[in-house]
Amino acid sequence: MSDPSSDTDSIDYAAVFQALPGMVALLTPDLVYADVNEEFLRMAGRRREELVGRYLFDVFPDNPNDPASTGMRNLAASLRRVLETGERDSMALQRYDVEVPGRPGVWEERYWSPCNAPVLGTDGEVRLLVHRVEEVTELIRARGPGEGRDLVLEAELYTRARELQEVNERLRRAHARDREVALALQEAMLPTCRQTLHHRAAVRYRPAVGALNVCGDWYDIVDLVGGRRVGVSVGDVVGHGLAAAGVMGQLRSALSAASRVAEGPAQALDVLGRYAHVVDGAESATAVTTFIDLDHGTLTYSSAGHPPPMLVHPDGRVECLDKATDPPLDARPDPTRRPQAATTFTSGATLALYTDGLVERRSEDIDTGLARLADSLARHREDDPETLADAVLLELLPPGGATDDTALVIVRL
Repeated sequence: MSDPSSDTDSIDYAAVFQALPGMVALLTPDLVYADVNEEFLRMAGRRREELVGRYLFDVFPDNPNDPASTGMRNLAASLRRVLETGERDSMALQRYDVEVPGRPGVWEERYWSPCNAPVLGTDGEVRLLVHRVEEVTELIRARGPGEGRDLVLEAELYTRARELQEVNERLRRAHARDREVALALQEAMLPTCRQTLHHRAAVRYRPAVGALNVCGDWYDIVDLVGGRRVGVSVGDVVGHGLAAAGVMGQLRSALSAASRVAEGPAQALDVLGRYAHVVDGAESATAVTTFIDLDHGTLTYSSAGHPPPMLVHPDGRVECLDKATDPPLDARPDPTRRPQAATTFTSGATLALYTDGLVERRSEDIDTGLARLADSLARHREDDPETLADAVLLELLPPGGATDDTALVIVRL
């Protein structure tokens, strides 16, 4: 019995390539002819030296007399797909005019059915492209002007649909990459440890649904005086993607620093507002901050255009902290101090700060969302902060996720 490997070793693959039926060419990844078979030379009316070593579209450019010609663009797109995916690509029927050999400037209307396939190296990279072409010009002519043109139009529509699908897929991948980087940036900049409040606090961040909707919501918990006086803040940057995430990081860091030296939350927001004036992308950004004195049971707060925090007292009464609301951070042209208000609490009360993604819905007034939040907080007020935070998100966020980012901070006082 003969060894199959010895049989294949004796095959002259160069001769096989030249004898292949149909037009077949080998192209480098730079789209330079590496080799062509005899049928390719015969059908193209070219000599080998006119092709091998030359750039594909220098040899076969589009017909300059036909401004609507798309053959070269369509073929280039197909070859690019093969290079990027490492997979075969069959093209729709193409009109690709060819200059008549020996008659410069004279172009002949030709129709082709191409297929392009990769030749992979041992490393899995595309080393060569097999470009196989079947000419169907006579078939188009035989079907008559009407039916032939219909076939060409159908093929053109197929090509356009495929190009649109390819563009959409590239956009989807680009948006997915942007979203992934933005989320990683947000996660890196938002605080993960809460030494100031230990088991008293729970924080949640839920990104918006959809690759285009990564926003700039943020939260922060700052130890002001030995863990018995703390600052809790949330904010929201208008915009999407990496730019919003970057601005979010700048504002959060600035407020964290200002809170450590400010007399109260109003002064901290005043400093942050002045800073926001010089930060590109901070336009219309909002924030609210609270200073909590755990020893004296007092809570001081100030808001720059942000939804009001909610204080849930042990008896179930919900207090909306809306007595110190001012325009967004960069909206004040004068240096007047922002408003500040204070309230008291007893042990066991719960403070909730959040961003508008939790309560705003396009189809309803924001007061409806605020009432829904107050009801959920009151019903779950005896739960530990982690359980309470999960319950609020479950009850307030749509089943499929919100179209805006959501940040939530729950603090047991």
